[in-house]
Amino acid sequence: MTEDLTQPKAQHLLTTATVCHLAYNGADGLPRAVPVGFLWSGGAVVICTATTAPKVRALSARPDVAITIDGGDTPATAQSVLLRGRATLETVEGIPEEYLTAATKAMAGATLAGFESAVRQMYPRMVRITIAPTWARFFDYGGGRIPAFLAELAEKSMAAPGEAS
Repeated sequence: MTEDLTQPKAQHLLTTATVCHLAYNGADGLPRAVPVGFLWSGGAVVICTATTAPKVRALSARPDVAITIDGGDTPATAQSVLLRGRATLETVEGIPEEYLTAATKAMAGATLAGFESAVRQMYPRMVRITIAPTWARFFDYGGGRIPAFLAELAEKSMAAPGEAS
């Protein structure tokens, strides 16, 4: 795990966000970015999907991926976790526990029970996609934790007239 992921706000985003965007190269070799539910296991992002999902075939051939997880809806609250890694795929009989655990971030009670019943009928097996980060960044825009290029631009814009280069 990279150091950025140990930040408390990064951990909060990893464990509470319900959707991430998975970027990979499709079967035609062209890039894709798709929203998917996920679970942070403490050391990896786990995504579960149908065995027939196009991403399964694509990731089997080209496992390098990028993931973004975003939170906040104003400049003061905006946060992002960016990850890169290599996907490993495992076909699982029935429903992976991670899939159901991830659903508990957005559902509870009767809604969750209905969801579980429906997916158990729909999926005889699923594919568990695990991505252990090989690179990561955490940005907390309102907290001043921003990309270096933005920090440089901000610093230049704050320079007194005549001092900017």
